[in-house]
Amino acid sequence: MKSELFFIYDSHCPWSYASTALVNEIVKAYPETNVHLWHVAHYDGSDCAGAKQADTVSRQSAANFGMEYIKYADTSKNASMAANFMAWICAKQQYIALDVLNELQKQHFVDNVAFIDKDDFEEINAKFKLSPPAKVFKNELSKESNYVLAEIVQMQEIIRTEAFPALLLAVDDNLVMLNHNLYLTKPSKIIEAVELEHNR
Repeated sequence: MKSELFFIYDSHCPWSYASTALVNEIVKAYPETNVHLWHVAHYDGSDCAGAKQADTVSRQSAANFGMEYIKYADTSKNASMAANFMAWICAKQQYIALDVLNELQKQHFVDNVAFIDKDDFEEINAKFKLSPPAKVFKNELSKESNYVLAEIVQMQEIIRTEAFPALLLAVDDNLVMLNHNLYLTKPSKIIEAVELEHNR
């Protein structure tokens, strides 16, 4: 039985941050699942989720936000560099991509690292022994990031929504959108939904 998981997210989106816990649970329970982490690059420096949304996510999920993040939550966010970084990781070292995403989100939402210049990535690069090329650290989207966006558009046409985060599970020839909202307070419960799809 072949299974694939598609996670459409933005690294600077609080709801995506909460939803990553669900991806972690699925991968833990089904380590053979082929995972596609697709950064939608929604935050381009023109807006932000804001403290109000972070508060809502905090109350409706298991996600934790640091005081530094909350303090500056209403300032504009730019996830372009993070999108480039994640696209590069997924293309070159997919086996560590989810671990890298978890670390990136922790640093952003707990420590308030903006990820808007090369220095912001130093800790992650050191931790995972990474040497990204210079093209990653630009404020415009890389060729790899635009390729991911094209994949997202194709998937959104299939699922008929541009909403994100989105979690989609493909088992053999069947594709289903998992209702992530049901599991944000208890991420491990999503395994019940995944098991249903595996047993169809």
